[in-house]
Amino acid sequence: MSNQDYRQEYETRRRLIDQQLETLFTDSCPQQTLLEAMRYSLLAGGKRIRPVLCLAFCTLTGGRDEEAVPFACGIELLHTYSLIHDDLPCMDDDDLRRGVPTCHKKFGETTAVLAGDALQAAAFRLVLSADCDGQAKSDAALRLARAAGEMGMCGGQYLDTEQVHDTAEALYEVHRLKTGALLRASCAMGVLASGGHRPVDPGALDAAEEYAEHLGIAFQIRDDLLDETASTEVLGKPAGSDRAGGKTTFATLLGADECRRLVESHTEKAKEALSLKYPDAGFLFWMADYLAGREN
Repeated sequence: MSNQDYRQEYETRRRLIDQQLETLFTDSCPQQTLLEAMRYSLLAGGKRIRPVLCLAFCTLTGGRDEEAVPFACGIELLHTYSLIHDDLPCMDDDDLRRGVPTCHKKFGETTAVLAGDALQAAAFRLVLSADCDGQAKSDAALRLARAAGEMGMCGGQYLDTEQVHDTAEALYEVHRLKTGALLRASCAMGVLASGGHRPVDPGALDAAEEYAEHLGIAFQIRDDLLDETASTEVLGKPAGSDRAGGKTTFATLLGADECRRLVESHTEKAKEALSLKYPDAGFLFWMADYLAGREN
């Protein structure tokens, strides 16, 4: 298949996710503004990388995209919650996200905190309401919980805000948790979705997590590099905010050339990890290359 074919496959999966997300939080209720804040951040755009990876791993391991949609949407809800909280004044204090005002700028800080909280709860509700084997649902929910908690995103965010990282090794640990944990869960949950009505291959889970491990490192290094080199208009969020805030990143610590080398190296390692078990995983190889070369 050509790059254009893979791009179309990506867009088809992204539309499938967006169509389902559009149906959420539409109830009429006294807390209507809270639901509006949840939808505002959830539907503000985004590449839907994590849910697309979930669908792709489901298909790769014998399932269908549609089987993984509840898990994939749960992942995107959890990711959106993390972005809302990441933007808060007590965290990164950002005014823009995906080219529009951040949730707390639009709705106020209190509503933004509650919108994030509610999205996190709804993420688990979606996963646990999926039409598949109960073991697959509980395993998926457990992986999502681990990715979100103190040994995942929250732990990584804590380390990031504490500024306790001034070496490459310390940065790797921050982003193995803050960025990598949810990517690993996304890929593994796709495998679990494919096993919702059939046995799960442990080797498939191992391959998915190793792919995601290297993908997450490459993704974060590319993100840090773009913060240094891209414009606010292209990024959809304030450019140069990390350096302005005195934050240590891969780009400030290692320099642009070394960052580019590491992105390429970890992208190749991600593909190698998957190719050992799935040499025909063309879409996921393309995804690794696409993320390594992205401009926002």
